[in-house]
Amino acid sequence: MKKLTKSIIKNIFKPRKADSHKGNHGHALIIAGNLGKMGAAVIASKACLRSGVGLVTVNIPQEERFIIQTALPEAMVNFRTDLGNDLENYSAIAVGPGLGLNEGKLISAVFNNSHCPLLLDADALNMLAADKKLFAKIPPQTIITPHPKEFDRLFGEHVNYHERILTAVNQAKLLNIIIVLKGDKTIITYNGIVYFNTTGNAGLAKGGSGDALTGIITAFLAQGYEPFKAAQLGVFMHGLAADLSLKKQSVESLLITDVIENMGKAFKSIYPS
Repeated sequence: MKKLTKSIIKNIFKPRKADSHKGNHGHALIIAGNLGKMGAAVIASKACLRSGVGLVTVNIPQEERFIIQTALPEAMVNFRTDLGNDLENYSAIAVGPGLGLNEGKLISAVFNNSHCPLLLDADALNMLAADKKLFAKIPPQTIITPHPKEFDRLFGEHVNYHERILTAVNQAKLLNIIIVLKGDKTIITYNGIVYFNTTGNAGLAKGGSGDALTGIITAFLAQGYEPFKAAQLGVFMHGLAADLSLKKQSVESLLITDVIENMGKAFKSIYPS
């Protein structure tokens, strides 16, 4: 197991070119949100935009559109009923934050019709756990980001975090996916390689943190980073922004919106302008 350090991240990170335009930085689709859970869609989408992606489209129930368009005017919106098979225009797709548990057909449609990197989180993982036949359809190098309870629903009960790490390494190899196992020391594993993160603090033990991580990693996927590197970069930067947020907040008072607002400081600490 290797430490994920700032020097590794500096070697992964690709600074933005001065003459670039939004088309150079990818178009992310975030399929998220439902009645009473639109905050997850807002958090994931805002974190994605703060992480350098060129364009974000949020797929939501039509009746919830005013929340996104008011909270995040920078994002575009389309609707569950319009998703269909038209997934060709996206550079990366994330599915899951606040989605609800009645979207199994949507998950299958994404698996069957997308041709770009995928990230699965939250309710997307819970639907996978409820229908293990979907495992066989997961595209290679898809990223999944379970917390311990979601991980156990997917792969069976575990006694401790060490057991989960061993299972994560084996399942990532078996399924040819990247697993981000969230926790006090989040690990990222693919093809037998394991990194454990060295940033972050207890302030992230709060609702919305995983939604933001989904948006951040998806932004890097959309910008063309290889999935394993996008996962490393996203996990490290998410934790780094949380650490920088403690200059004004405590671990008790920290909100995920504070973390998103400090993504700029995190980027500057990696690559000063």
